[in-house]
Amino acid sequence: MPKMKFMEAVRETIRQEMEKDPTLFLIGEDVGPYGGEQGVTGDLWQQFGDDRVRDAPISEALIIGCALGASMTGCKAIAEIPFGDFLGMCMDQIYNQAAKIRYMSGGQAQVNLVIRTTEGGYVSGAEQHSQSLVSWFVHIPGIKVVEPATPADAMGLLRAALRDGNPVIIFEHRYLYSLVDDVPDDPDFIIPLGKANIVREGNDCTVIATALQLYKAKEAAEILARKGIEIELIDPRTIDPLDEETILKSVKKTGRAVIVHETWVKGGYGAEIAAIIADKAINYLNGPVKRVGAKNVPIPFSPVLENYVLPQVEDIVRAVEETME
Repeated sequence: MPKMKFMEAVRETIRQEMEKDPTLFLIGEDVGPYGGEQGVTGDLWQQFGDDRVRDAPISEALIIGCALGASMTGCKAIAEIPFGDFLGMCMDQIYNQAAKIRYMSGGQAQVNLVIRTTEGGYVSGAEQHSQSLVSWFVHIPGIKVVEPATPADAMGLLRAALRDGNPVIIFEHRYLYSLVDDVPDDPDFIIPLGKANIVREGNDCTVIATALQLYKAKEAAEILARKGIEIELIDPRTIDPLDEETILKSVKKTGRAVIVHETWVKGGYGAEIAAIIADKAINYLNGPVKRVGAKNVPIPFSPVLENYVLPQVEDIVRAVEETME
C-alpha cells in the first residue's frame, strides 16, 4: 500500500470524491490559493477552481450557513473550520439547524454536510487554539462525530461521512497531520461510521483511546507489558455512533476499563462510555472504570504547563495499574 501523511490522505479523499461527484464543493477560510490554514486543501483550488473550492471570509457562521443551505438543495458540502476552538461562532447553525432539519422536515430535507475541523494541543497553541471540544457535539442528537487517528482512518471515515447523507463533524488532530502511514490504494475505500478498531489484543484491561491519545496508549501498553499487564487497546474512531458492542465485548473479557481522551475529564465523553460500561457490563467488572483526560483548566501556552494539563503516557499507565489493584 502507498504511504501518505494524514493531511495528504484527507486531501486525496476530497479530490477523489470531487472528481466523482460534480455537486460536491469545499468552503472555508483560506482553502483556495493559500491551500488551507493547516495546509490540508493544498492544490485543490488549482484543480477545481473558485466554483467548487470557495474561499470564505473569517465568519464561521457564514461558512456553515452557506454549506448547510447548499446541502439542502442538492449539493454536497465540506465546510472547513480551521480551528475547532471557534466552533462556538457557528454553534446555532450546527446544533439548531444542521442537526435538526431532517427531523423537522419529516425526512424531506437531506443534509449532505461534512464539517472538518481540528482539535488538540501539545503544540503550544495556548488557550484559544489548543482545545478538544468533541464532547460538545456528542451531546447533540442528529449529528455524527468522528475522530480519526491514522491516515487510513482519515481516508475511510471521511469518504463514509461524505456518503452518509447526514451532518457529520470530523475532528482532525493537528499533531497528527504530518503522521505518515499506509493507506489503501482504493478510491472507494470506506470505514463504516460506528465501527471501532481493536488495535492491540490483551486480557487484563480494556483501554479505549482516541486520536492522538491512541499513540500515547500504545506507548503505555509497551510499558505495562514489561510489567506483565497486557491491555486490549480499542480506537472507537467514531464517538457517535459509538461501537458499544466491541467495547462491551472487550470489557467483559478483561473485567477492567480505562477511557483516554484529550478533552477535559469533567463532562467529557469518557463519562458517557463509562456509564454505558457500568450499565451494561457492571457484573463483569473487577475494578473501577477510570478516565484519563485534560485537567479542568484552560490549556496553557507554556510547554511545561501544557504537558502537565494534558494527558501523558504515565497517566495512562497509572490509571491501568489503579484498576488492577
